[in-house]
Amino acid sequence: MSSNQDLIGIIQAKLSSGETASSCHEASLMQGWVRASRILALVEHENEWALFIFISSRMPPEVFTDLAIERVIPVDSDFKCEIDAGEQSGDVYVNISSRKLKLLFEMIPGIKTNNFVSEIMRSMEALMKLRGPPPEFQWLHKYSGSTSNRNSADCDPAPVDAADVDVTKGAKTVAEKMLDIDSPDIVVPRQSIAQGATPIAARESVIRYQMSMKEDDYTFTETLRVFIGTWNVNGLPPNASLSPWLASDMEPPDLYAVGFQELDLSKEAFLFNDTPREEEWRKAVIAGLHPAAKYRQVALVRLVGMMLILLVQEKHEKHVRNVAWETVGTGIMGKMGNKGGVGIRVEIHNTSICFVNSHLAAHVEEFERRNQDYHDICSRLSFSKFVPTKCIKDHDQVYWLGDLNYRITEMEPRIVRDLISHNSLSALLECDQLNRQRQHKNVFDGYREGPITFKPTYKYDPGTDDWDSSEKNRAPAWCDRILWRGDGMEQKEYRSHPILRTSDHKPVSALFESQIRVIDVVKYRKVHEEVMKKLDKLENEFLPQVTVDNTEIIFDIVRFLEPQSQELIIANTGQVPVDFEFIKKLDDSKYCKEWLNIDPAASSIKPGEKCDVKLELFVDKKSASKLNSGEDKLYDILVLHLDGGKDIFITVTGNYERSCFGSSLEALVHISVPVREIPIGKLVELENVREAPGGMEPYPIPKEIWFLVDHLYRHGLKKQNLFLLTGLHSELIAIRNWLDNGSSEPLPGSLYSIAEALLLLLESTAEPIVPFNLHSVCLGAATNYLQCKQIIMQLPEFRRNVFLYLCFFLQELLSHANENGLDAKTLATVFGAIFLRDPPRVSARGRVNPAVMDRKKASFVYHFLVNDLSDYVMSKSLHLSGTS
Repeated sequence: MSSNQDLIGIIQAKLSSGETASSCHEASLMQGWVRASRILALVEHENEWALFIFISSRMPPEVFTDLAIERVIPVDSDFKCEIDAGEQSGDVYVNISSRKLKLLFEMIPGIKTNNFVSEIMRSMEALMKLRGPPPEFQWLHKYSGSTSNRNSADCDPAPVDAADVDVTKGAKTVAEKMLDIDSPDIVVPRQSIAQGATPIAARESVIRYQMSMKEDDYTFTETLRVFIGTWNVNGLPPNASLSPWLASDMEPPDLYAVGFQELDLSKEAFLFNDTPREEEWRKAVIAGLHPAAKYRQVALVRLVGMMLILLVQEKHEKHVRNVAWETVGTGIMGKMGNKGGVGIRVEIHNTSICFVNSHLAAHVEEFERRNQDYHDICSRLSFSKFVPTKCIKDHDQVYWLGDLNYRITEMEPRIVRDLISHNSLSALLECDQLNRQRQHKNVFDGYREGPITFKPTYKYDPGTDDWDSSEKNRAPAWCDRILWRGDGMEQKEYRSHPILRTSDHKPVSALFESQIRVIDVVKYRKVHEEVMKKLDKLENEFLPQVTVDNTEIIFDIVRFLEPQSQELIIANTGQVPVDFEFIKKLDDSKYCKEWLNIDPAASSIKPGEKCDVKLELFVDKKSASKLNSGEDKLYDILVLHLDGGKDIFITVTGNYERSCFGSSLEALVHISVPVREIPIGKLVELENVREAPGGMEPYPIPKEIWFLVDHLYRHGLKKQNLFLLTGLHSELIAIRNWLDNGSSEPLPGSLYSIAEALLLLLESTAEPIVPFNLHSVCLGAATNYLQCKQIIMQLPEFRRNVFLYLCFFLQELLSHANENGLDAKTLATVFGAIFLRDPPRVSARGRVNPAVMDRKKASFVYHFLVNDLSDYVMSKSLHLSGTS
């Protein structure tokens, strides 16, 4: 198949001078009960955009003469693009509409589809940003004949070239002439299907297409007023009515989404997610709602200090369904730290809406970490109650609010305040980090934000309207923002509420008018039943068949934490849609091993088309130990099952490069050289026999742990938030290579990455430092230091050494608490989860509250951080001062 750049070159040759094909993609166009291959191209001319639809005499086309222009659709104010994912097939459905024209395209999910759809969205955003008269699209005059169509389903529309079109001028605009035709109800071409000339469309596709074409017959739109509010309350309780913020409009909103950050700054909230502030602020919100309507709480979600409340007017409550909420922590171990995001998604009538409240990384210079937090939330916040899971982007409308923490750069605080006093906000907004990052498309690509006409909302002296007068003298900034994406959303207000002075932030709100699709259920069912009857009759005439391009997938050298992927092409060579899925083998719990991921694992393929299946091999902390010990190997047999057809067997193999990550403590203390210098057979033998080669005296602790701790001891004792902030993936890889291969160069990476590498090394062992068989004993003794002490003294020698060595180091860290800001409770919580890792198959902990278990783990470790450990030292080599 030709590359995307080759295809763009072929399309470019078809266009006129001054017209540029910026993106293209192959898709299937629904035509009644069948599908037809098309090539879509987004074309730009002097900041005007249009979607070109091509027919090709062969797929893929090889020269520009293979292409004929079927239709051109201007990207104007009537152009709409709606995206959805198939609930059964996994395909991406793109609905393109403009005036009376409605087209449904099916695309195979993947990066190519994502990129093309993103380009369409960007062209629509570019249109919205234009000022002055609307585009006239005069350059499309020559393509105005490209709307002619035949009424037969057995043949495609007649090809139309630019050179063949007679340009006519009349009262209609160019856009109207582009779209003169209605979409006909096409009959079923049985003979063509039987001959293989016209493939039948997938069942889900037919239903979508037929229902889409008749949507106006069974739906109407209703406008809801949506209030979005965000406030960083600086850990303080409510001390005034919230009505000036929540009830500042004449008419009551239909829906409220109210987000808070820094709800509680106490250590208890940080470590255990418990806080009385949740109920205090919830009651304050309820009391501050608009008095002209009655509201019901739909959902409340909180992670540490981030809280999001969703409320609707009572009259709308019965139309709200499929409510779900999720949280994402972006601190170390995926939960520590008061940063991350919380989300609530709902469906109101037939429109899905997602609300995200986030608190991103702080400090002026940390904009890249804020960008990383944003992308982490986008990739990890998914609503798992749905199959397939729904992500943020999988909603009709998205509202994103919160303390995004982007600052104003390249200006002294004095200058910023002077510009604000003269109301010169535009000069400041040009230096706003979020605006700049969005311009570079580093974050919030596809989102919109209304014009900012209010003063920066941070940082004030609490209780006043005065800018920060502390020693840090922070420059004012628009940290608190509200953005949105989707169709049918119009922002009516965007403002701050400086009258509320509780916090060092001012609350922000935005008011939207949201168009909600409403279905007439009776009419919908009648149309749906008619479609199903016709489809059932047609499907009974045909049966499934596929080919697979490779049944032996071979990966080369695979390394710890470095993902590799290959593609498997499944082509439907039959005449009917094929539903496939990878199924588990007898006695297996899953269809593939834990180090392998298959995407999609199940899907539907239309006749004559294919599905690119991505096989990603990734060895992480959960799977590395089994590969190191030889208990598992990179070998698996996949069973590809066809619904109504045969099974196909596919083997997956690879060569794993063993690492100290995943090695047991007992094996590592017997290795005096870098792991990569030990033969694989000897490593496996050490993991199973655990005796030193050649009678070598073992180390008291693994040298890899010593290297990491020693570096942190020498350079990181005064580093703030050590073990609380995440490192960079690229630096973790460099640290792994340094440990596995040995080097005379200094240990690479930042202190945060080295700290995370230490945690990762400890987490990747088959058993934690405290063996699984002592897990429940430790938790039971957590409140009694003497019992805890006895348990540690009974540990095997090397495990006891590592435990005490790390506790000595943590005590050293705590002796510099004034500089690094750490405390014993925080470190006990972090290392409690490491030292007392949950046993396999018990991680869900049944009915036990996870917070209670975490407290017990922290209590156990806490004893060893605050008590004198000198009587434990059996060898001077264990004490930090002796090795560092």
